[in-house]
Amino acid sequence: MAEQETDKLELIASKHFKSYNEMYKVVDYLNKTLKHKKVMFGLNKNQDGTLTINIYEI
Repeated sequence: MAEQETDKLELIASKHFKSYNEMYKVVDYLNKTLKHKKVMFGLNKNQDGTLTINIYEI
């Protein structure tokens, strides 16, 4: 039986910045419009209230 490759995300870049209430809309927009470029964006809220945006190659 052949091994199946799992989809892996490779982190390209990460940036921390002050919280912005509607940043999730920007990330959603980027994911929808750049999907064909094989990139994905993630957004995390940190304990100190800042945000981190991550860019992945898929």
